[in-house]
Amino acid sequence: MEKKTIDNIKLGIFVSAGLLFLVVLLYMIGKNMSLFGDTYVLKARFENAQGLVVGNNVRYSGIQSGTVKEIKIMNDTTIEVTLLVEKKMMAIIRKNAVVSIGTEGLVGNKVVNIIPRRKQAPLAEEGDILFAKRSVDADEMLQTLSQTNNDVAVIAADLKITIQRINTSNALWNLLNDKSIPENFRVSVANILAATGNAGKLVNNLNDIVMDIKNGKGSAGAILRDSSFAKNLNEAILKIKSVGDNVDSLSHEISLVVAGVRQDINSGRGPVNALLKDSAIVIKLNTSLSNIEKGTDGFNQNMEALKHNFLFRGYFRKLEKEKENELKRQAKAKAEKN
Repeated sequence: MEKKTIDNIKLGIFVSAGLLFLVVLLYMIGKNMSLFGDTYVLKARFENAQGLVVGNNVRYSGIQSGTVKEIKIMNDTTIEVTLLVEKKMMAIIRKNAVVSIGTEGLVGNKVVNIIPRRKQAPLAEEGDILFAKRSVDADEMLQTLSQTNNDVAVIAADLKITIQRINTSNALWNLLNDKSIPENFRVSVANILAATGNAGKLVNNLNDIVMDIKNGKGSAGAILRDSSFAKNLNEAILKIKSVGDNVDSLSHEISLVVAGVRQDINSGRGPVNALLKDSAIVIKLNTSLSNIEKGTDGFNQNMEALKHNFLFRGYFRKLEKEKENELKRQAKAKAEKN
């Protein structure tokens, strides 16, 4: 009897231990702690854990790759999440991968997503801290949705007021009921089509003009395509430049002459100084001009006397008659021409 009691106690202890081991094993499998596989540790730091707990899944590009091992508060703005990742992912996950916190389904458990980048980078090693991307929180989404609903309500109220104004607007309904508007609209469309056709013709004409210019037709084409025109233009430019050089040279020579005249005036030498400043020369010039004027008057008087002299009177009368005849011929020719 005593032996049977001991056996029952041993059996109870064995069954209890087995049940306890089974419960722990089921818990560990349920949490996916990778008891029977090699793992390594990666870390990420977030501002908000968003309800993440130890044991949540870690996924790489949507594939189950590990679990959350530890969540530790570093300071008031930083939370460090330690990820327990399968060893086989060491050949895939790189240092520039992005970590974010998501949700399994719409209202499921939280999950850590590791998203790769296309740029090449070294592979992530044990204990590396990956770049964490801030994900949208459900509360923020609900707040945004609430604000959007309020905005939609305001828009709906304004739209309701607008529709009421439209319904009570006689002018708008009169405009809509006007039967002449469709006809006028058709006429406007026809005019627009005609204008479009004319614009198309204008474009075609311009295209023809451009093609003629490219082919060297017409004056503009000859100017643009004729190589001799460019040569003549270059020669004209060279001549203009030569004339400009000559003008510069002439200006320099004139400047030298003016400088010489100024020097003669300032020094009191030369004919210019004598003409401008010597009063004796001025008196002599006035006297000479007076004598020339008197000689001219005497010559005119002598010629007038010769006209009345009987020896030359016939000659001067002949000259006057020829002059009168010439004037008559010119007047007659002018009259015939008119």
